[in-house]
Amino acid sequence: MKNKFTLVSVLIVALASLYGIKVHAQVANLRPYDKSGINVFEAPKDSNAVFNKIKVQFGAGFTQSFQGLKHENLSGGLYKITPGFNTANANLFMDVQLADGIRLNLTSYLSSRHHNETWVKGGYIQFDKLPFKGKIWDDIMSVTTIKIGHMEINYGDQHFRRSDGGQTIYNPFIENYIMDGFTTEIGGEFLVRKNSLFGLIGVSNGMIKGNIDSLIATPQDANVHKSPAVYIKGGFDKQLNSDLRVRLAASYYSNNSSGGQTLYGGDRTGSNYFMVLEKVGAVSTTNAFSGRFNPGFTKKVNAFQLNGFIKLQGLELFATYENAKGRSKTETDSRGAEQMAIDAVYRFGKTENFFIGAKYNVVRAAMADVAAAGTTPAIVYSGDVKIDRIAFAAGWFMTKNILLKGEYVSQKYKNFPLTDFRSGGKFKGYVIQAIVGF
Repeated sequence: MKNKFTLVSVLIVALASLYGIKVHAQVANLRPYDKSGINVFEAPKDSNAVFNKIKVQFGAGFTQSFQGLKHENLSGGLYKITPGFNTANANLFMDVQLADGIRLNLTSYLSSRHHNETWVKGGYIQFDKLPFKGKIWDDIMSVTTIKIGHMEINYGDQHFRRSDGGQTIYNPFIENYIMDGFTTEIGGEFLVRKNSLFGLIGVSNGMIKGNIDSLIATPQDANVHKSPAVYIKGGFDKQLNSDLRVRLAASYYSNNSSGGQTLYGGDRTGSNYFMVLEKVGAVSTTNAFSGRFNPGFTKKVNAFQLNGFIKLQGLELFATYENAKGRSKTETDSRGAEQMAIDAVYRFGKTENFFIGAKYNVVRAAMADVAAAGTTPAIVYSGDVKIDRIAFAAGWFMTKNILLKGEYVSQKYKNFPLTDFRSGGKFKGYVIQAIVGF
């Protein structure tokens, strides 16, 4: 499969060259995949970019990890792990300047923990201009960006700083949040930016892939209607002076009846902590999200995320508060989940090519009712569980495309029922990553 994909890529480049299409030329309004893409949130908008002909640009992200983590729990029976190299991750990006102000993106996972074979993450078309003549369209699109496709939805700001398969250069740490608000869905987004203010509205199918199947009623939920997901975002982002930048963003996502909601389980690559707190006999590809917590809001979810970002010279502070409620199709009542995270990163050196950082992340959530095994009558556990993580990181950009970073992490699981293998669970240790992005 990988060989076939590589062959297709070579053919695309060859045909593009044959027909006079510029390959590896600069595509406008694209977030760079190297160091210069760090702290870029929504893709830039340059209305003065000149279009001459179709341009095709390829990029990639490669990550190789070495892990030295140890784990334990109360009941035992955990997967045996020792220090060693993890499966390498690789992404391929293809961006095409189709017309003046119109860009196409296709992102593929060449290799990942969850799926070792090549497959497509998603693709979208972005309009910074419309092919209509008239001052009214020029005025509207001078402040508007439209994205349509099967794409990473713009809910919250944390997804701009996360690791995504082989593309880990934006993340100063090794792993994403414990409750990872990230998914790809089919839909469209309208982003308006004026001076330092921005606002976005998006509508999607509310599922990670296309789905034409009818929903099946359950004894707890007779609703078989599939509802679209609607999400909004707004905020403020300004470089106040040469030393200080401030950004504040708030997002809300709502899907009241989904055939398979994955807002907290939409990553198709996997965690960067391999096989921690997994049972004996677990398989890395099917148990790919070690160290994360998915609240299981597969039928209904309403989520709010508030983010703050400050960069003062080399010091960066990024904070997140998130509150979500939802349920699965086998539940009648909604449950809640709350997440808080804050990290501080200090970048130094002539081109800020070195950094050190610290991060704290905590999740509190109500689990679905669980009947304790072997009890008569059954004892139903419905308390809130807590997972917290502290991580310390350091990194060195050898060039703007090559990064070496490492992290020490400690994560603990609290108040899980005794029948849950995560009860009393914890893991700690180090992970080192070598990364290339261009």
